[in-house]
Amino acid sequence: MDTMHGGAVVVGVDGSDRALEAVRWATTEARRRGAPLRLVAAVAWTSFTPIGVAPLGQEYQRQALMKAGEDFLRTAASAARELAPDLEIVQRLRGGNPDVVLTEEAAGAALLVVGHRGRGGFTGLLLGSVGVAVAAHATCPVVVVRGVRRAGGPVVVGVDAEYSDAALGFAFEEAARRAVPLVAVHAWSEAALDPFIVPFVDWDAIRADEEAVLAEALAPWVAKFPDVEVRPAVVRDGAAGAVVKAAEGASLVVAGSRGRGGVRGLLLGSVSQALLHHAPCPVAVVRPEGDR
Repeated sequence: MDTMHGGAVVVGVDGSDRALEAVRWATTEARRRGAPLRLVAAVAWTSFTPIGVAPLGQEYQRQALMKAGEDFLRTAASAARELAPDLEIVQRLRGGNPDVVLTEEAAGAALLVVGHRGRGGFTGLLLGSVGVAVAAHATCPVVVVRGVRRAGGPVVVGVDAEYSDAALGFAFEEAARRAVPLVAVHAWSEAALDPFIVPFVDWDAIRADEEAVLAEALAPWVAKFPDVEVRPAVVRDGAAGAVVKAAEGASLVVAGSRGRGGVRGLLLGSVSQALLHHAPCPVAVVRPEGDR
């Protein structure tokens, strides 16, 4: 059983191909953790009838949507059992908006897993609204399954001075569980400096300082997970771009839910937003312990 985040692996199901990809990813993760898999389909209905569609009655519409949700769950459970026949699988059909239902289901879960785009998404919409909402509000780590799934790739984590601790702990545990290296990316840039002093800056000294910041952040986790191979990466670049680039070839990339200097009400920082929209692999967003 997972030592840091106990409970089931919960995955949102909506009948889309992306959701089935998320189910397969979540099944592998549940089996790896020795945790049950909980499939959740949320059905939201209203009294609104689109123009040109004959009104069928609220109860008829509700029953039709419930039937569709049951079909989605059966298909998802079948896909999960193909990968893990002995895995404990729970199916749950609930009424309500998907983001609200999944956020509630996240309470006490080990992970909440969603696809990066659900049913009805526009081609240009890189991440569905449900994925953004649950990543910002769920009380457990959220994984948005996107990009390419590489089983043997490293776990990548973005490190900053303020909100990285919970994300670091999660990333170390995932690297240990997968027996893969951990790439810890700490980015710094002259963009925050006064342009008049840039020509006079000792860049070697700044790099040494940033390397020390990264080493200090990693030290307690290196001691706790001595078998994890750690690859520190101090990069002179914008944080979001640096972590997205580092995620090439990774099995998972991890970020905190808020970055350095974030406004209190801004629940997803720039790095998390960039990863959710552009990462080449599944993305885990981990909220600080005090925000759960």
